Amino acid sequence: MKYGHKRNEAIAQWPLQLTEGLAQMGLEIPVEQQALLLDYLALIDKWNKVYNLTAVRNPEEMVSRQLLDSLSIAPHIKGPELLDVGCGAGLPGIPLAIVHPELRVTLIDSNGKKTRFVQQAIAELKLTNANVIQGRVEDLTQDEHFGTITSRAFADLHLMIRLTKHLLKPNGQWAAMKSGIEELDETQLPEGKQVAIHELHVPGENAARRLLVIT
Repeated sequence: MKYGHKRNEAIAQWPLQLTEGLAQMGLEIPVEQQALLLDYLALIDKWNKVYNLTAVRNPEEMVSRQLLDSLSIAPHIKGPELLDVGCGAGLPGIPLAIVHPELRVTLIDSNGKKTRFVQQAIAELKLTNANVIQGRVEDLTQDEHFGTITSRAFADLHLMIRLTKHLLKPNGQWAAMKSGIEELDETQLPEGKQVAIHELHVPGENAARRLLVIT
């Protein structure tokens, strides 16, 4: 009972944590969209009790490590199409689809359990600008190309670029979320591409977070 009560108290702090975190990040998000973000977080928490969607299960950390972390790259997104590679439980794609309703977001993951959750989340949140695909990104062939291809799950930046370069618009960008410092071999980048490194400041997150934008 004590554990359940403590957990409920932590969840009750989510709205305040989100509002204060967005303010610290300088992001102005309407209250309706904040409510959708919290509904999405509640879905993750609910499904995590049965399925292993994310490693983050402590409700005191979920706003920071799942919502605010995803939204930290919002100012760097180039549309109008976004591809979230290896989306897992829908991070960062679903939060970005919520706060950027004009953005067309495609999420892809090879794990059927996780893509089923993402499909359920899209339906329950009534996100008309998002869709999910189960499969491997290197096998994805379609007419649409993307202004931004992002991921926070790919361990190797160069592998991500190699597997997705057929899906990038000619003037598009890769936006790879990284922790710590990654060795970057610019000789492995497509010809003419340049790299910008952005330090991400996520309230409540002590670990280093960086965004590598290849344009």
